[in-house]
Amino acid sequence: MRSSTAARILGGACLPLILAACGGGSSDSPAPPPTPPGTVDRIEPYDPSAGKAAAATEPASVQPVAQSARTVALAPLAAPKSAPAALKSGQPLEIGQARDVAATASASATAALLQWQATAQGTQVAALRFVSPGAYGVRLGVWVQALPAGAVLRSYGTGGAAMQISAAQLQAMAQRNAEGGASDAEAHTWWSPDFAAPETTLEIEIPAGTDPAAVRIAVPRLSHYSIDAAHWESAAATTTKAAGDAGACNRDAICTPEYLDQSRAVARMSFTRSNGKSYWCTGTLMNDARNSGTPHFLTANHCISTQSEASSLVTDWFYRASACGTPTTDPAARRLTGGATLLSANANTDVSFLRLNDAPPAGAVYAGSYFGTPAAAGTPLVAVHHPAGDRQKISLGTLSSYQNCPDGGDLCQTSAPADANFIRLSWQQGVVEQGSSGSAAFLTLQGKRYVVGQLFRGSSSCSNPQGTDDYGRFDVSYRSALSKWLNP
Repeated sequence: MRSSTAARILGGACLPLILAACGGGSSDSPAPPPTPPGTVDRIEPYDPSAGKAAAATEPASVQPVAQSARTVALAPLAAPKSAPAALKSGQPLEIGQARDVAATASASATAALLQWQATAQGTQVAALRFVSPGAYGVRLGVWVQALPAGAVLRSYGTGGAAMQISAAQLQAMAQRNAEGGASDAEAHTWWSPDFAAPETTLEIEIPAGTDPAAVRIAVPRLSHYSIDAAHWESAAATTTKAAGDAGACNRDAICTPEYLDQSRAVARMSFTRSNGKSYWCTGTLMNDARNSGTPHFLTANHCISTQSEASSLVTDWFYRASACGTPTTDPAARRLTGGATLLSANANTDVSFLRLNDAPPAGAVYAGSYFGTPAAAGTPLVAVHHPAGDRQKISLGTLSSYQNCPDGGDLCQTSAPADANFIRLSWQQGVVEQGSSGSAAFLTLQGKRYVVGQLFRGSSSCSNPQGTDDYGRFDVSYRSALSKWLNP
């Protein structure tokens, strides 16, 4: 989220996309026409687990193979950051800074460090451990220049299962990135997940009989997480977060059980840009008119506006308190690391619309959406979000006005719904913060709740609870672009 007065988070710069134009009123009409009586004006929420026995949610475990790993250790930062730097206009909540890695900056330098080991299956494996002292997480920018068919990359922390991606998946990622306008190096860079520690190990396994010279990879930079928000905790975690907590005026989502279906549709996002900086936002799983289970995902354009950013997406689901008033995390919390495909991005309503490359975890709910007659001022609305990357919170507010902000810019004017591309909310309980960007506002109709917008910017805080916040209008985005996926 961006503050118009204190540089919180602005809609991102307009970049060319293959699937959708960015910005400009020509691609996003300023306002939808009224919905004729009797026509469909909403998509219902969808809970695949409704009426079914609880399904297992634990993904299949992938274990490291290498018996040893050579260490690439960076020098300590001269002045490690314990809090995010002041944000510039047009940026979401920065949580990680870029660090160059000279030892693995080229494929030849990396190859010289790899120590290949034979496995019992006849494959060969090599591993490098990257250490960035003082980091609260490390993501590796792995530049994959050549990788033989059948090879896999794995990344892991100091313990537990590894995350794995195949050569075929990497090639598909590179193709999507290139089609989205990325440079060759950017298109072929895979950002490993982080493991909430100052080190991440990269492991390469190649099929039996493959010459290791066929592997050409480099790690020219990594993303060093600079704030301690305990952003990923195991199901067994029993400690509170050390820093980065949301303001005390925010209420845990778990404390308002009537909104738990919406809670199950919302995920915390982390992603890394090509320059190595990492960020937090919030997004929402969206249903389509066919209840197809396609994992469409709604967030803000100022969070993700390019395919390469979407490829780096990591989502944390059910990241919320285990019970109202407790400091522990819900043991149902799950992480997806497969990234996403960018379908549409537009600055005019600050919307980004994605399709997750992995299926959502069992228990996730697909949120409904409303695109009918605009709600009147004073209508109650609810936000479910991850302020400061914290466990999920809920804020209760009302629609205070409609705003016309040409191309998602700063020059906004209160206007009639017919001319507006944003709605403005005021709060009665809780607020939104940096890290809440992209989170949905929900409208209640006939006992059900529907997405009507995603967070752009604002001025609210626990020290300024009277501040207001602007959300891009979902109905405008739906009619201009999103209906082709949600209601084809």
